Amino acid sequence: MSRYRVSVHIVPRKGILDPQGKAVADALHTLGFGDVQDARIGRHVVLDVAASTPDAAGDAVRKMCDRLLANPVTEDYEIARVEGLP
Repeated sequence: MSRYRVSVHIVPRKGILDPQGKAVADALHTLGFGDVQDARIGRHVVLDVAASTPDAAGDAVRKMCDRLLANPVTEDYEIARVEGLP
């Protein structure tokens, strides 16, 4: 088994009310950043896992997201990065 660090981004689904994202977008507009079309505020989760391959590490974290880390009704997630650890 090798060790891997897996980074996951979890954000509210499109169409789901995101009051924090709206507040950030409005504040950016007020500061002169009018090109911002939308902002979504979510979570960034980093997990160190033991697995036989990088793909196995990603698959394990997907299962964790499906079962606990992300609410499948209101949130989407993506595996941002899988990197080997020494």
